[in-house]
Amino acid sequence: MTGVPASAAGDHRSAPAVPAAAVRRPSLWNIANVLTMVRLLLVPGFVMLLVHDDGHDPAWRSFAWAAFAIAMITDLFDGELARRYGLVTDFGKIADPIADKAIMGAALIGLSALGDLPWWVTAVILFRELGITLMRFWVIRWGVIPASRGGKLKTLTQGVAVGMYILVLTGPLATLRAVLMGAAVVLTVVTGLDYVRQAVVMRRAGLAAQRTAAARRAHEGADEPEGGLVQDVPLEHPEEQGQGA
Repeated sequence: MTGVPASAAGDHRSAPAVPAAAVRRPSLWNIANVLTMVRLLLVPGFVMLLVHDDGHDPAWRSFAWAAFAIAMITDLFDGELARRYGLVTDFGKIADPIADKAIMGAALIGLSALGDLPWWVTAVILFRELGITLMRFWVIRWGVIPASRGGKLKTLTQGVAVGMYILVLTGPLATLRAVLMGAAVVLTVVTGLDYVRQAVVMRRAGLAAQRTAAARRAHEGADEPEGGLVQDVPLEHPEEQGQGA
């Protein structure tokens, strides 16, 4: 026994690692998830208000518009709050896009069923939205394509146009909403094609990087000494160890 503290005797043992369970995770019941759940709960209520009294009563259509507007407003804030305050959860990742598609799909299908919106418009928008969702799963292992300005403009134009179709409008306002819906359809198609292009480029780059990494590993494996006995390598110049020939 030397009486020298272990720390002074060269004991450089690292501090114990913090268990993964000790890392604070956001609660499921955070404000971002609550807003998402509110949007999901608004969907059936919105549909009932939209089709009440054969779906053509201006007062009930106004109530339906209010429910739709609240849903769109929560969509603006829940994702931003989750990212800014570290409230991202697995539930939010799944529920948020479902809530977005549910409220917009319910509005489009309801309006078309009432004869207020052509079915081809609903088909184009829903095909794009569902197709892009599947595309995200196709390329998720290679990365995430960020929302573009065109995509954000599409969402805004689409929301305003659908909201105007929910209301019972006549005259110039009815003409304006038709123009806005036309613009929304164009933006829907253009941004959808651009998303497909970016997804294909990202997947090709990911596959190329994967092939390059595999070839590098195979090359490094071929350069190792036969039998993998690295202890037989001379260590007179340790700084050169591990460099390929």
